[in-house]
Amino acid sequence: SSSTNNKQPPSYVIGVDVGTGSVRAGVVSTSGRFVASASRPIKMVNPVPDHYEQSSEDIWQACCGSVREALAKSGLSRDEIKGIGFDATCSLVALGQDDKPVTISTTGDDSNNVIVWMDHRAMDQADRINATKHNVLHYVGGCISPEMETPKLLWLKEKLPESWSRTSKFFDLADYLTYRATGQDTRSLCTVVCKWCYLPKQDSNALGWDASYFREIGLGELVDKDDYSKIGKDIKPMGLPVGQGLSELSASDLGLCVGMPVGVGIIDAHAGGLGLLGARLPQDVGDATNDFETGGDDDDEGRLQHRLALISGTSSCHMAINKNQIHVPGVWGPYWSSMIPGMWLSEGGESATGALLDHLVYTHAASQELLDKAKEADRNIYDVLNDHVLAMASRNDDVINFHATLTKDLHVLPYFHGNRSPRADPRACGSMVGMKLSHKGMDGLALEYLATIQGLAYGTKHIIDSMNASGHSINKIFITGGNSKNRLFIQEHADITGCCVVLPRETEAVILGSAVLGAVAGGCFPSVVAAMSHMNHASVLVRPFSNYFARLGKKTSPQLTSSELLASSLLSPPRVVRGDGDGNGGSESDPLAKKGLEGDGLGVRVEDEDAEDIYDFHRPDHAEAKKAFHHAKYGIFLVMYDHQRMYRDMMASVSTESWSSSAKA
Repeated sequence: SSSTNNKQPPSYVIGVDVGTGSVRAGVVSTSGRFVASASRPIKMVNPVPDHYEQSSEDIWQACCGSVREALAKSGLSRDEIKGIGFDATCSLVALGQDDKPVTISTTGDDSNNVIVWMDHRAMDQADRINATKHNVLHYVGGCISPEMETPKLLWLKEKLPESWSRTSKFFDLADYLTYRATGQDTRSLCTVVCKWCYLPKQDSNALGWDASYFREIGLGELVDKDDYSKIGKDIKPMGLPVGQGLSELSASDLGLCVGMPVGVGIIDAHAGGLGLLGARLPQDVGDATNDFETGGDDDDEGRLQHRLALISGTSSCHMAINKNQIHVPGVWGPYWSSMIPGMWLSEGGESATGALLDHLVYTHAASQELLDKAKEADRNIYDVLNDHVLAMASRNDDVINFHATLTKDLHVLPYFHGNRSPRADPRACGSMVGMKLSHKGMDGLALEYLATIQGLAYGTKHIIDSMNASGHSINKIFITGGNSKNRLFIQEHADITGCCVVLPRETEAVILGSAVLGAVAGGCFPSVVAAMSHMNHASVLVRPFSNYFARLGKKTSPQLTSSELLASSLLSPPRVVRGDGDGNGGSESDPLAKKGLEGDGLGVRVEDEDAEDIYDFHRPDHAEAKKAFHHAKYGIFLVMYDHQRMYRDMMASVSTESWSSSAKA
């Protein structure tokens, strides 16, 4: 436990997160507090449908700019930084001789040498790989995705043979960044296991490439000619130091010290897991009907096995871990030691989450009206939409505090970029059922927005139900990413999944996860799990049907900071559970007295280095009615996909050849 009398001075590390549209860097203390952060945009091109491409040089320069700015903002010297960690999307990088970029683009532009994770150009190759029914597929949920790297490699060999022959190294993006930083070609156990089909041997926990897989799918030369040199021979667990640390050139680029330890990298979603799942929840957060923390404070495995990390931004990843090898149909994995050392990972996902909400908003006829309202109020467009949903609910006494029923006749299947899990169907499409001519203006947009969020939450429920049916025991969702800042998104996920949703103290948990790796590489902690237990902290807990959304929708006090607004409630103060630095439970306390606020019922978060406040939104409101409502809508959600498959089969029976024959006749 922490103590003010013998507290060690903090150390500092840097985490770098490369997302789909930007690079973000954070200077973080080893107690898990952010000191400063900065970001830079990165470019993406979409030359033809389903092709998404980036530049590794553009990404590296964005890393350098964001690290330099974050360090400058922190007021620390580069000598005070103990280590650096990188995470990135699972995108494919091609480098040729002298580490020059090699095009992966049909445009022939060498600067476009990165196939972005969301690229679906390799669907035909994925179909042919799946037709082999190779044993490797048993570790990707039985069906490989075109978002993984071996289908993309096969596409490059078949469609761009010159680029294939020119390439001397193929990297997952996180591994490219540690290579660029150190000059050492070390691959992460996370990247190669999760995206390159690097497998656990059946007789031990040692890992290895399966030569028969590469030969059978048409990539045998990677084995027989190159002896895996193009895809990685030096493979290490995340957080171990890479080579001799930062090279002279990279240290100059980043504004850091030569030789600074660099941790073996990790995929961005998995970094989110490292920034979330180690948080301790006090024992008395639970109650008789919801044993929140099975296992004691020292039972890390028991605690972690009940938690799902939901990393929700452009897309969503659903990460569950277990000490046992659990195969879940349609869910990637199980992957050995690819996020938490010594444990098996199951990875579900939704291919379009924030991207789908943006698509809905910006293509709607009322989008300009929404943008104008947000600009006038100087607010985020989704905050404006959330308030509009509450306002619509308040117009009808029958649905006040029960906003979900606004969509009783409107249903969304959110597969606008295919389904990753558990359908494992990249050709699945999105649909909306129940549209009316009366759905127009801001009301129409708000209804479609609410129904889309519900569809995404039903997708998460489908993933969790599939995991639990196969042997997992998930009852809590730890969430980070852009969508975690959306109170409606949080409430619908709690209500629909039936899980308590936990928000972290530091909202940028993905950067925090990469900082964990920098801390381990820099010798601040002996292991990844030890670093997580010191650097992960919970802040807000939202129970199903707690009305967290409506509470935060009321007018709030202007004197509160943004972090306090996140934990505020005007209907009644949330339960505040005080715990020490190790998460040991304390008694309930009144947050109003601490802030000196009276009469407005606000629950606020108090910053204290020696204690944590976890705000527990726990009072149910019409719980049984809401359960019945969502149970019915979930059934419709499942049937919508069945109908879509039926429609696809019907259209497939009328081939293009028969159309051509009819036209000629």
